[in-house]
Amino acid sequence: MNVGSIGEYIRQQREQAKISLRQLSSAAGVSNPYLSQIERGLRRPSAEILQQIAKGLRISAEALYVQAGILEDRRPDSGVRAAVLADPELTERQKQVLLEIYESFRRELAASVAGEAEPAGIESGVVAPGGIEPGEPGPNGQASQADGMAPGVAAPRRDANPVPE
Repeated sequence: MNVGSIGEYIRQQREQAKISLRQLSSAAGVSNPYLSQIERGLRRPSAEILQQIAKGLRISAEALYVQAGILEDRRPDSGVRAAVLADPELTERQKQVLLEIYESFRRELAASVAGEAEPAGIESGVVAPGGIEPGEPGPNGQASQADGMAPGVAAPRRDANPVPE
């Protein structure tokens, strides 16, 4: 573990969160002098202390473990994880949910690149609801439409911008 770099990282995170050393020490349940020594690279914090500091900083303990060399970073990352974890305006729960969603998208992409089984109809680019090929009978016994919409239902406009500007 590079003791200096973990201390520098903790200081950067604390300053980015705009909290004092004293506030962090109180929130983390770590003495002010000990936390100061960690930040200056004079002390090597245990995993338990890192977890308490992470809680006080409202960042992932995993981020501190990776920085401290306790955990290996799983793979190169686009910086999304670090940005989410460092955002002081997000709650821990919001960060956790965002990262879970992000990871699910990455897994989905990795699975499609690896060529795992895809639902029927993906090859043609058209799949009706439930993975039914166009023209095959659906649950109601009627043939599905190529656009996947029920008969008589207008398809959404493709040029519509769903995000307000």
